[in-house]
Amino acid sequence: MNHFKNRSFLKEIDFTPKELQVLIDFAQHLKSLKAENIPHPYLQGKNIALLFEKTSTRTRAAFTVAATDLGAHPEFLGKNDIQFGQKESTEDTAKVLGSMFDAIEYRGFAQATVETLAANSGVPVWNGLTDEWHPTQMIADFLTLQEHFGHLKGLTLAYFGDGRSNMGNSLITTAAMLGVNIHIGAPEALWPAPAIVTQAKAYAAQAGSEVLLTADAQAAADGADAVYTDVWVSMGEVVDPAERIAQLLPYQVNAALVAATGKQPLIMHCLPAYHDHNTVVGKQLGEQFGLAALEITDEVFTSPQSVVFEEAANRMPAIKAIMAATLGDPFLPEALFN
Repeated sequence: MNHFKNRSFLKEIDFTPKELQVLIDFAQHLKSLKAENIPHPYLQGKNIALLFEKTSTRTRAAFTVAATDLGAHPEFLGKNDIQFGQKESTEDTAKVLGSMFDAIEYRGFAQATVETLAANSGVPVWNGLTDEWHPTQMIADFLTLQEHFGHLKGLTLAYFGDGRSNMGNSLITTAAMLGVNIHIGAPEALWPAPAIVTQAKAYAAQAGSEVLLTADAQAAADGADAVYTDVWVSMGEVVDPAERIAQLLPYQVNAALVAATGKQPLIMHCLPAYHDHNTVVGKQLGEQFGLAALEITDEVFTSPQSVVFEEAANRMPAIKAIMAATLGDPFLPEALFN
């Protein structure tokens, strides 16, 4: 019996904590198969629509390579190819695409869009990122942690920055589900919504882990096995950069914050990162506000503890596991779910 067959993955709580752990383990297995050049064409002959309302590097590359490795054909459809409600409703688009494709990936703005695609297409739909959730990133992130520590339960992950973002929502939820202690270091105005915090605390209570929200960056860092940050302004978000930088500069992941963990923590970031002036945006904001870096210093980003590029590479086996489990028929022993 395949517990995942024909299911969509729109947000982390679509699956149980045990199912999330199975996906992480399956991703690790598929990664080893690829490293050993062992074919794994679980999706031979399948056609997958990749809908991108938002631009993408890692998500698009990961879905494309993963689909190809699995024997499927991925078809990219950008914002100029799909109406996304402009001239054709999302519901109608879902029905058309579902009649031609075996599954759909969506990366865009509204969570309602990916929910509508799933409700009307009749095929599995995968959330490549919305303003609220980033579930495929979570499988990659916790795979990275598991590879380094050999386990997840009992680890402590500290996240610094905008806790109301899709990354803040997804990390607090997924960590709690998997028994990882999660510390959110952010000004109170940028904490995740109360409903999300309540939900995370309920999962944490079941898993025996801790959820901590604090405006004290040093307290959030204390005891962290891994330190995570993300850009301070999400894609498409309209915000006064001066106000946001003033809010979040005390939560910059720098050498002092890393030292406050009392450990040698892994350094994580979902990318892209403004750790220097080698991007147009990073240079513009850095020069405007007199900062060498924004959410993370170059010293920390390039340190031996940084696993940001391993984490990025893990997007591919993570997405491969999600696609193979929900659209294919891989052997996943029943004992894994007990």
